Amino acid sequence: MKLRPWLIHYLQLLAIAGIALFVLLAISSSSNSVQALPEYSHRTGESCAVCHVNPGGGGPRTLRGALWAAQGRADEVPVLPGVLIAPGVTDGAELFEIACSTCHGLYGEGLFGRVIVNTGVKESKIRANILRGRLLSGMPSFEGMFTDEQLQALIDYTVALATGKAEIPPSQYPLESPEFKCSPQSASVFCGGN
Repeated sequence: MKLRPWLIHYLQLLAIAGIALFVLLAISSSSNSVQALPEYSHRTGESCAVCHVNPGGGGPRTLRGALWAAQGRADEVPVLPGVLIAPGVTDGAELFEIACSTCHGLYGEGLFGRVIVNTGVKESKIRANILRGRLLSGMPSFEGMFTDEQLQALIDYTVALATGKAEIPPSQYPLESPEFKCSPQSASVFCGGN
């Protein structure tokens, strides 16, 4: 039985794809997860959020973090001038979700980062923090990562959060407030006592 040339070619491509998939799976299963170390942050003068998607450190690296690792973990994290975080996005709420919500919460309620909602933080302080960052609190600098229009939209939305004027959609999964029936005087097995 003689195979047709197109079928031979198809089987060869299928074999190559199978080998590539096997190699990819072997590499990904044997690699260790990426962990942020405080010494790197101290050495580079940057917060963990500059190099890692997780602002607390660890997890996948950002583009800057990947380039830093590829350069042999230099003393400076490479700057990526002209690389925008959200090309084409002009809505302040969407920009906040993309760039800020991982740390500050989707509605400014604060997670790793500080609470923003209803704090009354002024526009000038918000602008300075976005552009320069806050190294001691772990906030990276976002200078050059937004167009002027995007930066103003982000600042306007953040000011609206800070002044309580932002329209925050209702939660899709509202939770009832928990009812605590224990007090320090009623410590028991059921209330977390010893």
